[in-house]
Amino acid sequence: MHRVVITGQGTINALGADVAQTLDAFKAGRCGISELEIRDVDRLAIKIGGQVKNYDPNAEFNRQQIALYDRYTQFSLIAGREAISQSGLTFSGELAAQAGVVLGTAGGGMNTQDENYRAVYEDGKNRVHPFVVPKLMNNAAASHLSMDYNLKGPSFTVATACASSNHAMGLAFQFIRSGMTKAMVTGGSESMLCFGGVKAWEGLRVMSKDACRPFSANRNGMVQGEGAAIFVFEEYEHARARGATILAEVVGFAMASDAADIVMPSKQGAARTITAALKDARLAPSDVGYINAHGTGTAANDKTECAAVADVFGAHADKLMMSSTKSMHGHLIGGTGAVELLACIMALREGVVAPTINYDEPDPECALDVVPNTARDAKVDVALSNAFAFGGMNAVLALRKAS
Repeated sequence: MHRVVITGQGTINALGADVAQTLDAFKAGRCGISELEIRDVDRLAIKIGGQVKNYDPNAEFNRQQIALYDRYTQFSLIAGREAISQSGLTFSGELAAQAGVVLGTAGGGMNTQDENYRAVYEDGKNRVHPFVVPKLMNNAAASHLSMDYNLKGPSFTVATACASSNHAMGLAFQFIRSGMTKAMVTGGSESMLCFGGVKAWEGLRVMSKDACRPFSANRNGMVQGEGAAIFVFEEYEHARARGATILAEVVGFAMASDAADIVMPSKQGAARTITAALKDARLAPSDVGYINAHGTGTAANDKTECAAVADVFGAHADKLMMSSTKSMHGHLIGGTGAVELLACIMALREGVVAPTINYDEPDPECALDVVPNTARDAKVDVALSNAFAFGGMNAVLALRKAS
């Protein structure tokens, strides 16, 4: 099997307009969650989110592009531009045919849906823009990235709720490892912070009105975020031959289904997936130094995830660092695993572990080292990224420090 490395990364999210700004926020423990600035926010019970503020699409795209790009697609293209530029790859000839794009999203063009439902049902319009369907479809971002960068290999979108990005990146990893492709553009994007998107999530009664506090005893729910993170995964020998800078190596991936409940997580399902990811990477539990947790800030998720980690790692669980960066950027739903992978790469490359901020009170059911409130300098050779979604969809990635 072929080794797989990461040679480019890009992002836009509530913490920053690029990777450098985002990593600075991780290191500072800075919160990107604030009051929402969206239409009809006064009709919402939840008025906070990890919103990308001061964003002007006209500074990034022309009028014709904006007519085709939902906000989630715009975020994908901005992050993709940064990642592909850093990688130094140009997709032409044989490489174009051996490179593709796999992205994760749960809501796709949610802003476009919201705007057009409003136009038809509230404003009474009888026609919508002819580009509504290509603008709102879940594969729009992947399609536009493939067209913009001449990616002619496997290209599609994965939608598995909050595990979408991890599933997408795991599949990209498997394509390269198997020899099917030489490089893949992968990651995820989400922009559900519109009236309809927030109102739907309010109905679940799992949202916090004031802050995201993963693992803290006084946590009271999750907070939505938006944005994108995109990566270039590349076959190791191909990257080495061209002298590329290797950010980290992807060494394992596993996915599994709880097959239990549509919204309640399963400790057994999470534990099976973590165990399988370690086996796929040929790692022992004691090799892992850091886990970027799913860590939503809901009582059900946090205690279930901590119990699963304790079961898998045994005595080593007390030596692990496990933080939830959702406390800073919010829960990007289908895009969340991609933004969280940035924290894993930072831990491996720079030896800085992002904190779980807003941690106020220890919870006996979450008695692990959650790196409370302040980033930590630490040597990390192996990191895991957990994603456990509604519907019992679990996906875990394993990364190793570049060597």
